[in-house]
Amino acid sequence: MAHSAHLRPARPDEAARLSALALRSKAHWGYDEAFMAACVDELTLRPSEVTRRRTTVAEDGDGRLIGLVTLEGAPPVGELGLMFVDPDAIGLGVGRLLFAHLRDTAREAGFMKVSWAADPNAVPFYEAMGGRHAGVIPSGSIPGRTLPLMELSL
Repeated sequence: MAHSAHLRPARPDEAARLSALALRSKAHWGYDEAFMAACVDELTLRPSEVTRRRTTVAEDGDGRLIGLVTLEGAPPVGELGLMFVDPDAIGLGVGRLLFAHLRDTAREAGFMKVSWAADPNAVPFYEAMGGRHAGVIPSGSIPGRTLPLMELSL
């Protein structure tokens, strides 16, 4: 599917659909209802944030939104804020396409490094894409939980 996936800038009017996609993707890993409820605010993309957070979407050949990534901050150090793939598209290369876009866009914009808090289930993917562990960071949603801090040098 990745060969037929198309990347483009997200539009503010897609924010609610992208937030729902992020929540579906997070839930794919089997988190319970209470955990998911705690993540809603952190995984919500507001219309006013879409452009500022440099949101890019992946859509399939039918125009269905199947992934998103945000590149946040200002050079030289940026942040991968959100990166999610629709559960139906996981394993089809969409994540690789989004991550490569993030990397290339960050380089072109003058970033030297991008860091992010990774869901533990996604660490093998990020390592395969060249990310490395840089420590741990507190979860923005679950008090007392820490997440792997990943980074990519550009």
